[in-house]
Amino acid sequence: MNDNKTPVRKLRLQVHMSIDGCIAGPNNEMDWLIWDNGYLKYIDNITESVDTIIMGRKMVDGFIPFWTEVASKPDNPMYKIAKKMVEIPKVVFTKTLKKSDWQNTDIATGDLRDEIAKLKNQDTRGDIIVYGGISFDSSLIKEKLIDEFYLFINPIVLGSGKTIFKDTAEIQKLSLIESKVFDCGLVLLHYEVKKN
Repeated sequence: MNDNKTPVRKLRLQVHMSIDGCIAGPNNEMDWLIWDNGYLKYIDNITESVDTIIMGRKMVDGFIPFWTEVASKPDNPMYKIAKKMVEIPKVVFTKTLKKSDWQNTDIATGDLRDEIAKLKNQDTRGDIIVYGGISFDSSLIKEKLIDEFYLFINPIVLGSGKTIFKDTAEIQKLSLIESKVFDCGLVLLHYEVKKN
């Protein structure tokens, strides 16, 4: 457990979105995402300070098989990141499953705020990162559980699609920590949530 000497772990949200704030098209299309080697290097650096990945149940069936497949191909440009994604312990938030059939993956079935508090107070050096899905991200934002946002803005306007901020009931003020432009046109906006 956490004590007074150990800082509480941060929960970071990392997500790609369009200029108009969509993280997927109306039918969950994501074929518009772009990246380059600079982006992959940046993501590799982010994951160095992370030792837990969390996600909602709907995200798992795509996430774990995808990264497991990439991690089996050393010539893939995303191989190094994929190995980390497979090796980092994962927690799936679900109300329907009682046990995990995925390697290196636990299940969280309790109250969202309580489960996140338990994770944040674990006595480890690494932070927590969330990759989705859409409704899970929205719930974390609504409950003000995210500490840092890594928003990767793609140079595209979708016009309609899935968003993660629509359920936010209160103003949440953010401080810009970093902005970065990648060669492919992707723009990172890294924000920290203001505490009052």
